[in-house]
Parts: sequence; C-alpha cells; structure tokens
Amino acid sequence: MNEPDPITLAVVHGRLEQIADEMDTVFERMAFSPVISDAWDRADGIYSATDGSMIVQGHRGLPIFVGTMQYTVASVLAAVPDPRPGDVYLVNDPFAGGTHIMDTKMVRPFFHRGKPFAFLANTGHWPDLGGRVPGGFAARASDCYQEGLRIPPVRLFAADEINDDIVAILQANSRVADDVLGDIDAQVTALRAGETRLGELLDEYGADTVTAVIDALRHRSERQMRSYLAEIPDGRYRFVEEMDNDGIVDEPLRVDVALTVAGDEMTLDFSGSSPPCRGPMNSVYAATVSSAIVAIKHIYPDIPINAGIFAPLRFVIPDTVFLNAHPPRPVAGCAAETSQRVITAVMGALAEAAGERVPAGSSATVNNLSVGGIDSDGEPYVLYVFLGGGYGGHAGGDGLSNGCSLMSIGRVQSIEVLEQRYPMRFVRYGLRDGSAGAGTHRGGFGVHFEFEFIGREGQASLLGDQSRTAPAGRAGGGDGATSAPWFRLGGETVVLPMVSKGEDVALRPGDVVCLRTPGGGGYGPPELRDPAAVAADLEDGY
Repeated sequence: MNEPDPITLAVVHGRLEQIADEMDTVFERMAFSPVISDAWDRADGIYSATDGSMIVQGHRGLPIFVGTMQYTVASVLAAVPDPRPGDVYLVNDPFAGGTHIMDTKMVRPFFHRGKPFAFLANTGHWPDLGGRVPGGFAARASDCYQEGLRIPPVRLFAADEINDDIVAILQANSRVADDVLGDIDAQVTALRAGETRLGELLDEYGADTVTAVIDALRHRSERQMRSYLAEIPDGRYRFVEEMDNDGIVDEPLRVDVALTVAGDEMTLDFSGSSPPCRGPMNSVYAATVSSAIVAIKHIYPDIPINAGIFAPLRFVIPDTVFLNAHPPRPVAGCAAETSQRVITAVMGALAEAAGERVPAGSSATVNNLSVGGIDSDGEPYVLYVFLGGGYGGHAGGDGLSNGCSLMSIGRVQSIEVLEQRYPMRFVRYGLRDGSAGAGTHRGGFGVHFEFEFIGREGQASLLGDQSRTAPAGRAGGGDGATSAPWFRLGGETVVLPMVSKGEDVALRPGDVVCLRTPGGGGYGPPELRDPAAVAADLEDGY
C-alpha cells in the first residue's frame, strides 16, 4: 500500500490525536475522583486490533499509561480472542500489562462496518480499591494481595449493558464506593466518545486510507528513532541509580541499566539491577519498558509516539530483578516511584552517549500520600495526592521548578479542590527554598506542601523515595536537595524511620503533614553563571 500524500497524512494524523485528546477531556470532566478530574491522572489511546500495539495517544495523557496500555490490550486479546461490538473490558492486574492496582484500565473494541478495526483504551487512577491501607499505597505490603482488589480482564459491559454484579464487587471493595460508580461512567463514556469520532473519521476517509496513515506513521517513527540511534557512537553505556529502600528492608535498590548501541539499534539491559524485593517497590515488565521509552522521549521529544519507536529497541529484563516482578510480589510503588528511577537511569546512560541533549538529574519521586478515614460530617473519604519537583538544569537554560513527575503530565490538585473535598487546611504551598542545585544553569526548585488535618480521624500512608540520593548535577553543577517529608503529631515533629516511606500514621485534628520534594541538579560550573541570572534569582526570592 502506497504512503498517503503529505496533506492527507497530516490531517488524518491530527484527527487521530484529536480523538484521543477528546477522550481525555471527556474522562476528566466527568470523573468523580479529583485525582482524575483535577490532577489528570489518566490517559486515553487507540491501539491495534491485531496485537494491541500503540497507534496514537493524546497530548495530555500520562505517557507511561499509553505505553503500558498496549500490553493491557494484548492481555485482553489473549483472554478474549473474539471481542464483540459494545463490549468493554475492565482490568487493573499489574501483571497483565498494568502498573499498580489503583490504575484501572478499560478496553473497548472498535468495529467499522462489522469488521474489527482497533481498540480504544484508557486508564484512570481510582482512589481506592481495598487493601491494607486507604488508597492502596501500603509501604510495608509484602505481597500484592495486601494492595487491593486485583482484577484480570473481565467483561464489564456486554452489548453496552453493564454487568451490575461486577460493579457490586468493585463498590464492596472500595472505601469510597460512590466515586467508583462515577469514575466507571466517566471512563466508559470517554471510550464511547472515541468510538463516535473514530467512526466519523473512517466514514469520511475510508478504512484503507486511515490504515495507510497508521502504517506510515509507524514507519516514520521507526525511521526517526533509528536515525537518532545511528548518531550515537557504537558502544556500551552504563548508569546506576539507587533507590532509598523497599519499605520493609532498609537497604538501597539498584536500577542498573546498560545501553548497547550498534548501528541504528539499541539494547537496554537491566539484568544488573537488584533482585525482587520484599516491599512494594517492585516493577512489572510493561511499566519498566514504558518508563524506558518515556526516558528516550525526554531526550528525543519530536518522535511521534506509536509502536514504531519500539522496533529498533531490545529489552533485557530477566525475572531475577525487581524490575520484572511476578505474583505475589507487591508493586504499589511501580508506576509513580520505580518508574521514575528507571527514567533517570536510562537518561543517565544516555548522557554519556548523547551529550548535551541530556539535562542534570531531576526530582524522581512524587511522594504518594494517601489519607483515609471519617470526615467531620461522619462520611468516609480517601485523599490521594502526588507532587512535582525540580527538573535538572540543561545546556540551554535553568531547570523547570515544580515540574510534573518524569513519567507524567499530571498536575497537583488545586488547593481549593483539596480543601473542599477533604479534611485539610493548607499552611503553606510554594517553592522549596534552597532546593535547586547550583550551576551555570541552576536546577529547578522543589515544592513545600504543608497542611493541617482537620478531620475526625485519619490514617496516612506515604510511599516516596529520593530522600537519600539527590538529583545529581551534571558537567560541574551541584546536586539538588533530597526529599524531606515530616509529620507533626500531637505537637511533636516526626520523621518516619525510613524517611520516604511509612504507613498507619494516625492523624488527629491539628496534626500537620509536610512534604518537601527534591530540586533539580545544576548544569555546568556555578561560577560561570551569568551575573544577571543571579540577580534575577535574588529579585525573585529564589
């Protein structure tokens, strides 16, 4: 099949991306949970009907979700080889192409004139699906069964009719059952919106033309990826990141990646990493691969993301390392914490290979904080927040302050929404003084996030990292600050034994929670910084 003309290629490509964007918008506008509606912890995409491989993503969907969802769709295909029109499959199993249990996927087959054409899929972070602690981030979970209700691919809708029995099971296993029902409605409505728009596109251009565009886009992404890899000198490039601990055993976890470049292909070998761990910082294969792809996209952002970018890459992730965990290993920290250290490790290895394209080290933790209990009005609640931090300085300028997590485009929920929905009153929310690494181009600043608990009772859990290893400076720049959370309980300031991780922290009215996130590393010697930039920092109060 010949490649479409450039105008048709551009228009149809834009329409495909717009479909995913509209799905994202519908999802967030309808969702009950603020972590979806206000923090954008969700993603939508279109995937191949034959193997589940990625066709297109929305511009505002979490990149790691769009990568993992192709494995989710493949797991649905394996479980249900004959999907039917009007079906919607629900799955949150981390080991079936997922991340952690709270990230809930829905997959809908799309048919055009009676023939299967694609799958529409999305992911949303549900605030609670059971488990030993509210919100699912159990820092001391020793198996996945303690993290919540694990769901293999099941048919939630058949011919557009919902299975009320499955909904009853979901609601019975959530501390916030009403939110579950609202988020289901939002998620499936987004898929239906995508189905409508994709049908309109195929009716207008025809299935053959749209298929030709999809194939052309895939080939172009592959060629572009190969061209960038060909610019890297052949060789082996290695980098090691150390995570604080696994939440149970207070020993570092090693993310060890070796990149071997040969011509226009690259092998990413993680076999030197730490073995599977007892605590919840294990990762699953899909999340590790997707994180590596996100790292590459940070360095080469102009490559359109679809299945073509995977073609020149080979991954070696044996099940002897904690980055390819299997049941019953706990994996709650997989998506938001371990994934980011995979990203920084791959970027660190690429720094030697790709030179000035790679910035200094960035904040690589979101400090997953969940609090659940009974509000002052007697109603149950589950609060979940994640935070940004400072990006590393780079050859072209300073790092971004309060940037979103490296695997995400999610944002911090607004103070107004948090105070309205949850028993909290903010004491301080702003940039964290002194957190940026010095350099010719300084790092970005982390965040100081501090609130007073005003509910009847609360149970807090924290699953974070990077309290012991700082975002590293590059090319002579200084390191950023490490993560430094604390609690004020009964008037006494408390730092958790493992600093970045802990659970079952009892909150009473007047207690304070404070999360301070890392700043980015500096790039280049600080003494070479432009005096005008130093003066501007001082004037701005940095």
